[in-house]
Amino acid sequence: MRSIKACFTALMLIASLALAGEDARKPSDEAKKLDDATTVLKEFGAMSEGAPQNLRENAAGVVVIPGMIKAGLGVGGQHGSGLLSIKNADGTWTEPVFVKMTGGSIGFQIGASSTDLVLFFMREKNIRAVLNGEFTLGGSATVAAGPVGRSGSADTSAKLDAEIYSYSRSRGAFAGISIDGSKLYVNKSANESFYSKDATAESIVAMKPGTASPTEAFRTELGALTKARTAQKASQ
Repeated sequence: MRSIKACFTALMLIASLALAGEDARKPSDEAKKLDDATTVLKEFGAMSEGAPQNLRENAAGVVVIPGMIKAGLGVGGQHGSGLLSIKNADGTWTEPVFVKMTGGSIGFQIGASSTDLVLFFMREKNIRAVLNGEFTLGGSATVAAGPVGRSGSADTSAKLDAEIYSYSRSRGAFAGISIDGSKLYVNKSANESFYSKDATAESIVAMKPGTASPTEAFRTELGALTKARTAQKASQ
């Protein structure tokens, strides 16, 4: 009897250790969100017809919300989370801040349960306002569905009057979309979990990324997407 109990205890111990090891190997929710956002940026940059060049290179900040969820039929009940980054004076990008987005009249395609969102902020004051509290898109700053077209005159003649441009992808290609009324705010718990208990939105964007920062791939993709063309390439 004792031997049976001992075997059972040993098996339970092995099983618990195996599960613990598996959990340890699983990426955190924040790490997965970072990976998903990096993939969205990479695929956005690979589109043959995406955001015009002058829009991308003049963006002061970018927000990426991978997998925005529609909670019910029709309009309303949308929510999601993602990352925000601000362009530094030298053209590099800050460590990303985890953010949440809720509400608004996001135009999902029929039958689509989620969509990827990319927001280009053209003024630094607006994206920094997100760090300081709840930010209403369309209320705190004008938002427009992003224009599409990279080549030729689309790069140079597109008139960019709005303060924020939005793009979405529910199926296939990215397209401009209206998101008036949606609210953006800092995801405090996610930032504390990913960075440290003392991390604030302002302290995160002020950080100097380390050589082995886990956000390097995200910032690299962001830099490639918004990189200014050389004079030679621009003239071709």
